[in-house]
Amino acid sequence: MATLKEISAELGLSVTTVSRALNGFPEVKEHTRVKVRETAERMGYRPNRIAQRLVTGRSGMVGMIVKIKPDMSADQTFFEMLTGLTAALASRDTDLVLAVDQDSDPVTPYKKLLERDILDGFILNAPIVDDPRVTFLQDHGVPFVMHGQDRPDPTYPSFGIDNAQVSAQSVKLLANLGHKRIALINDELRHAYASERRSGFHAAMEQRGLSTDYVQNSATLESHGYMHALDMLSGSAPPTAFICASTVVAAGVMKAVHDRGLRVPDDISVMAHDDALPLTRAINFDPALTVTRAPLRDACSPLANILLDHLDGKPARELQVFQDIETIVRGSTGPAPKEV
Repeated sequence: MATLKEISAELGLSVTTVSRALNGFPEVKEHTRVKVRETAERMGYRPNRIAQRLVTGRSGMVGMIVKIKPDMSADQTFFEMLTGLTAALASRDTDLVLAVDQDSDPVTPYKKLLERDILDGFILNAPIVDDPRVTFLQDHGVPFVMHGQDRPDPTYPSFGIDNAQVSAQSVKLLANLGHKRIALINDELRHAYASERRSGFHAAMEQRGLSTDYVQNSATLESHGYMHALDMLSGSAPPTAFICASTVVAAGVMKAVHDRGLRVPDDISVMAHDDALPLTRAINFDPALTVTRAPLRDACSPLANILLDHLDGKPARELQVFQDIETIVRGSTGPAPKEV
């Protein structure tokens, strides 16, 4: 493994210039910085984290704290996201420090890691409304990026999707097919994305003069989708279309439609938001599921780069990015059935 002295000898530069080039100091010219980094990579140089921190004030490590479910499982995308974030950070000479949150207070794990004084910042996921982690980290001047947003008009770096538009696009598609009784089977409202989707649903429905009576806000599992849909379909004026929080919930809804002796999409249209979960692929539904789609794995590189750009001094307001939402129409949606 090469040293700074060996790289400087190879290039005919001072050790100080090589160190500053590798640590991103702005006074080093871009062509020199590129040449130094290419040579360092070719010679197998790896930075000494302790020495690097003395020079830059940064450790080259960022943290992510993951909430594990009571049964000690993580969600379907956990390992995919972890791999993607690690690779994206490594491409910019940064390591990911992972910790598990099993505390009732969401702020406690952050306090514990900050006491060790080893991290440059955090990647936050799964925001709740008015997330206390945001207040804590901002009060302590700790940089972070949020996957999603916990409030309107946030003042921190973030990357996510416009969840109000997820609902708005879904309502538009179904309303254009003639559906008037549209149901929303949503996640718990403590989750910021679910609160945004409910707001978007209400606004889109009210804009068209349609009723918002068919809403449930507590669905995370297939069984929840099944029970809520079965209950709604048992009414005197059941919905003719369902918008589901996820493909997992949609699977339960489609089972309920089948058990009521109805057909998708002839009698009931079903669509969902698709995070591209590896075990619940929308294309494999029967019929294939219409979705709004934004794969969670696509967030890895942007989250890593936004945080590192923020650490390099880029203002938070310039680091708030919305990912585009794709609408994919498949066989699970069709024209509203004619009223008898």
